[in-house]
Amino acid sequence: KFWDLRMNYSKSELIEVGRDLARLNAGYAIKLTENEALKSRVESLEKILSLPGEEKFKMEVARVARRDINAWWQHLIIRKGAAHGIREGYAVIYGGGVVGRVVKANTYTSVVELVSSRGFRMAAHFLCEDRPVIYQGAGSLSFQDARGEVRDVPADLKASTLKPLQLVTSPLAGSFPDGILIGDVIDLTLEPDGIFRSGTVRLPRTLGGVREVAVLIPVSDLMEE
Repeated sequence: KFWDLRMNYSKSELIEVGRDLARLNAGYAIKLTENEALKSRVESLEKILSLPGEEKFKMEVARVARRDINAWWQHLIIRKGAAHGIREGYAVIYGGGVVGRVVKANTYTSVVELVSSRGFRMAAHFLCEDRPVIYQGAGSLSFQDARGEVRDVPADLKASTLKPLQLVTSPLAGSFPDGILIGDVIDLTLEPDGIFRSGTVRLPRTLGGVREVAVLIPVSDLMEE
């Protein structure tokens, strides 16, 4: 926009705008340094006083009770339910990343819709990249490999099987904390609109044999109870 600005603003006005931007950048840099210092101070005080850190979720560990062969990549049933504080919509994870979301909470069991299910959809982002994208399960072409789809990816990002991009959860998803692995994006192609890309997400193979999961119960819900 250089020539557009040159035509509409005088040289002195452009210099003044540049100075204002420099002042803002300097102010933001100072604020960032202050925030980092305050964060370090809080962490040191918590350690000295043996105070627990601020936790947003409590993990309720549960064993997988059943998994139907005809719906292997759609849902599974775990051995804990409403009696253990589990509600519909709660996030479910394991050591390899995202498992899915609770869709039905019985008294002592719960049904979990898997991240590979075509009905599963959530906001996500790439590791070290803040811009949000949309993830949706895509089922499986075989009994071994489950996949998902990612859409609304900025056009400047690229991925391949040799250089995949890690897709992780976004705090915008609500029930999930930030940064939990969903899978690896192994290809990205430009959508017809020419603005965004879409691609394939390769989910961890360990998801097919998961035996134990953790349900994330928001601490705010526990406080209400």
